[in-house]
Amino acid sequence: MADADPPPGDGASADGPVDSAETSGPSAEASDADATSGPTTSGPTTSGPTTSGPTATAGAIIVPVEPTSTLRSTIAHVAEAAANDGAPALHLVEIASWRDGDPESDERAAAAERVLERVAAWATADLDDSEAPAAADVEVVTAVIGADDYLFGADDYVRVLAEYAEENAADRVVLDPEYTPVGNTTLLQPLEFALSNTSLSVETAPVDRPTRRERFRTEATTGRFVALFGLSLAFYLLLGDPTYWFDAVTGVATAAVVSITLSRVSLDSTPAIPRTPMRIARGLVYVPVLLYEILKANLVVARVILDPRLPIEPTLNRMRVIVGSGLPLMTLANSITLTPGTLTVRARDSDLYVHSLVPWAREGLFDGSLERWTRFVYYGRRSARLPTPRERDDVAILQGDDATEELPIAAADGGAVGAGDESDGGDETDAAESIDDEVTDR
Repeated sequence: MADADPPPGDGASADGPVDSAETSGPSAEASDADATSGPTTSGPTTSGPTTSGPTATAGAIIVPVEPTSTLRSTIAHVAEAAANDGAPALHLVEIASWRDGDPESDERAAAAERVLERVAAWATADLDDSEAPAAADVEVVTAVIGADDYLFGADDYVRVLAEYAEENAADRVVLDPEYTPVGNTTLLQPLEFALSNTSLSVETAPVDRPTRRERFRTEATTGRFVALFGLSLAFYLLLGDPTYWFDAVTGVATAAVVSITLSRVSLDSTPAIPRTPMRIARGLVYVPVLLYEILKANLVVARVILDPRLPIEPTLNRMRVIVGSGLPLMTLANSITLTPGTLTVRARDSDLYVHSLVPWAREGLFDGSLERWTRFVYYGRRSARLPTPRERDDVAILQGDDATEELPIAAADGGAVGAGDESDGGDETDAAESIDDEVTDR
């Protein structure tokens, strides 16, 4: 492997490309000279067994890595192909679905390095076992790429891959058939489509995929059962009288039924100590803060409504947040909606599209108070000190005279971003006005 273990979250994406550039320098000129003809040449197919032809034309191979059930088979296939085709290097890369400095980025970077280390060991062993003469000349390189930027879709992943390929004289990308770099969302097909617009040759590894059905239920664990039982019992007693024996008995019975039937579908991960109790404690601190924000926003909106001299400027805004995905993102989106004057219209990747009724609500949204409190609840005080959306320049106004970006149609119907030409202007205005009317009615 060309990489040494870097400090978590610091330079993890830079070491791989630098090492590969140094170690594969002698073959860089030959690879660059054939870059334009690499994807269309049939050399590897017709002259693969020979040692001189493929070595002169073949470029390095890139394999995006993520733990899957077919990863081992994919590595075996790619290692044999690299040996037969005379590829100078095999680059095993993990495209970061996090950004350095984000909550839990150090842990995720360390986990990625462990995966790459294991995969590199597989590739090295497969090359050692290969009977192809050029197998000994194939260098195995690992790298984490894209950790210095936010990646939100196929185009971003392709851009990072294309830049890495250009830096390392690679002309071929082989994809694991179950490659899912963004968690539970399968990105393989749009990733293949986006890669087809580059000069890279793209293929999916022809490996057997296990036949299985996705289960709605997760595995039953004691931790999940106990956690759901405690939450159910606490909620039941909060609504009743915890000092009355009948409520206590029925509460235990109800919590037991809920835990038995729902513990395998209600929690997507097993509660851990001390993480889960700390999150609950910080959540209790957050509740009065959220109630205060709701009260303050109620007073401001009521004053604006009662005083005709004060401005009402409904706009749609975009805010890119750093809270992670899943429950933290849902918490922030719902907190914004609960605060009068703002309504979360859509959460797309890490972008929140929020409708604001008055300028005060929009400015408070950009100041990121709720975002910081959400990070505090789930990740602690250290994460709460991260820059606000305004300080990161991760905000945009999509409507009105102060608009900084055009209103994307994707915010309303999931389509492509509006091109911004004159012919689309009427549609965008109509969409914006319909959102304004809906929110004003509410």
